[in-house]
Parts: sequence; structure tokens; C-alpha cells
Amino acid sequence: METVLAILLAGGAGERLSPLTRDTAKPAVCFGGAYRIIDFTLSNCINSDLRRIFILTQYKSLDLIRHIRDGWNILSAELGEFIETIPPMKRLRDDWYLGTADAVFQNSQSIAIERPALTLVLAADHIYKMNYREMVDWHRLHHADITIATIQMPPQEADRFGITDIDRDHRIVSFEEKPRHGHPARSIFNPEVVSASMGIYVFDTEVLLRLLKEDSLYPASSHDFAKDVIPAALHNYRVVAYDFRDINDKQARYWRDVGTIDALYEANMDLVAVTPEFNLYDQKWPVRTRVVQAPPAKFVFAQEGRRMGVAVDSIVCAGCIISGGRVVRSVLSTGVRVNSYCEVEYSILMPNVTIGRKSRIRRAIIDTGVQIPESSLIGYGAEEDRAHGYTVTDSGIVVVPSLEQRMSNEVTADMATG
Repeated sequence: METVLAILLAGGAGERLSPLTRDTAKPAVCFGGAYRIIDFTLSNCINSDLRRIFILTQYKSLDLIRHIRDGWNILSAELGEFIETIPPMKRLRDDWYLGTADAVFQNSQSIAIERPALTLVLAADHIYKMNYREMVDWHRLHHADITIATIQMPPQEADRFGITDIDRDHRIVSFEEKPRHGHPARSIFNPEVVSASMGIYVFDTEVLLRLLKEDSLYPASSHDFAKDVIPAALHNYRVVAYDFRDINDKQARYWRDVGTIDALYEANMDLVAVTPEFNLYDQKWPVRTRVVQAPPAKFVFAQEGRRMGVAVDSIVCAGCIISGGRVVRSVLSTGVRVNSYCEVEYSILMPNVTIGRKSRIRRAIIDTGVQIPESSLIGYGAEEDRAHGYTVTDSGIVVVPSLEQRMSNEVTADMATG
């Protein structure tokens, strides 16, 4: 793996996760209480013995850069190992990154300096466990120019993904991004399903740089791997499919794009199940993150006649204090405080949230640092929640943004109405 360079695409704006992405990039959004979304892809890299990693940032990246600096400075520069964040530098043109392919193209010089035989291109905003070494070995075994990781999906979900048509030699003969017709190509690995692209690619580096150069010269291109680069490569290069093997070791293959509020919420709620689909506790394939220096979690007020602080079916991180409140099926990130007589149910509390006394919270995501006033009622009436400046999804999930975000929304609304 010392001849492989990994490139993580971490510049996404994450607009569908708004308002959680108001001040940070999507890969830096908190997940599972103790983690950021990017931690899962980075953990896959480290567990796969990948030690040369570029992280391409763009959108509101300060929080992400600090997370990488403080939590992922674990490799040895003396051994040629690194995890480096690279912001847009406009080396090849005066534009910011115009698409996923353009982001890599604008860093062609940095890639060439490292002289990798293979380049692994990854999205930094998906939740899954995968041994990239196995995919690299598959790429070499099949003498591929490009290898695309695919996951088996029900045919009715084909219009959400790029769907591959694969021949008996595992070569991809066609690639259709989000097909709208009713008969997408069935998978060679299982004829009951389709093989969808996971946005994970292994390239021979010379092929990658050549394709990116050609794409940059095509004015009609959107400069995206799935929409432009991969379809253009099918006729002139050997592009093969790698069927995703899930290191998560569960019956269902777990791969989630938590790109919407509802998807983020459901993935977090799965973690507090008795037998969750995604295993955070597997010591054979650990998920690591930046360790925050915080005291242990504490549950107080067990005196007779006083409501006891308790959390059941929940994740409670370091530094949390449950002070006479009750927490049910919720995820509490670092530094959360739930005060007396509170009820928090089916909710996600981001770091350093405080819930005021006698408040009731249900099916909500409370953003980082939010202070909920005493006797608040959230998640019990969509119209009332919207009147307070909260975001409510179609499924009824309430997102409580920071005070600064709510004030900004109010100013924008006032300007719009004159």
C-alpha cells in the first residue's frame, strides 16, 4: 500500500444538511456523539494501511482542518507518511473547484510529486467500513486501469445512484448516473439486484492524470467523476467493478450517505438500538477520532423524592451531566447538560448543548452549543417549532440551530419582505 495515494474529497457544502452545515463542511458534522463524519473514511484508510492521504477541502473548512490537525496527527513524516489538508490554491485556473474531478485535477502537481502507482479517490462524507487493500488487490489482479467499488442495491432504488452494467470479466461496459427508466442493468454478482457505484475509485495514476487533463479541456463538462470522467473512460480504458465487502460484519451491507437531515437522524438512531446495524465497538476495525479532554459522564440526584438523572437506550459521551432529567433513545455528544425535570426522547444533542429545567425535547437535533431555555417544548408541534425559527423536515424532525443562525434567518426574512 506504500505505492498508493488516497485522496479524500471533503469540500462539499452539504446544503441538504442545513442548518447544521451553516458554519462547517459536511464531513465535519458530528455523528454518533463522539465522531465527525470524515472519521469513518479516515479510519478505513488507517485500518487498510494507507499512510499517504490528501484531504481536499473547500467549503467552510476551518472546523474540519482543526479536527484533522488535533485528532489525526498520528503518522510519521520520517517514514514518508502524512495526512494533509489541501485548500483550493488555484494552481491551474482562477476558479474554485468546479466539481469532484476538477478538485483532483487542480491538485495534479501535488499528486505527481508523490509519484504513486495508484490513486484511491474517496468521498469523505459516507459512513461505512471497508478494507481498501482488498479493492487495490482486486484492481491489480484484473489488470484494471480504473476500478469502481459497487454495492448491491434493490432495483427500485436505482434512480438514486450511478448504476453499472458489468460483463462476465467484471468489466464495466456502461455506466448510467441515476437512471430514470424502469429496467436498470442487473448485477453480475446477484441478478436480483443492481450494482451501484459507491463513489470510490482506484486509478492507475497515469490514467487518472490523463483523464483529468482531457476533462478540463472539454467546455461542456461538469467536471464530475460520475457524470463525466468515468463514462468517457469506458471505451478506451479497462474499467472493472469491485463488489463491496462489508467489514462491519453484519447481515446487511452498511453504507450510508448521511446527506440529509432525515438520513443523519435515522443513522444516529440506529446506533442506540440494542443490536445496531453499524458496529462502533468492533476492536478489529476501530473507528478513531479526536479525543476530547473531558471528565466522565455523570448522572446525579438519586435522593428519595427527587427525580433521578437517567439515560436508557442512549449514547452518552464524556463530559455529559444528566442532572435529574430523563433521556431515552438519544445521542448525547461531549459536554451536554440535561437539567432537572427534563425529558429528552429520540433526539441528537450536539456538543456542549444545555437543556434548561423542565424542558421536553422529542425527535430533535440540537446544534452545537445551543442553550435551550427553561420550560421549552420542542418536537410537539411543527407550526410552533417553525415559529421559533427551527427547521422541521417533512418527517417531523426538528433542527434547532444556533442563536446566530436563527438571527441570520430572521434578518434574511425581514429583508425579503421589505
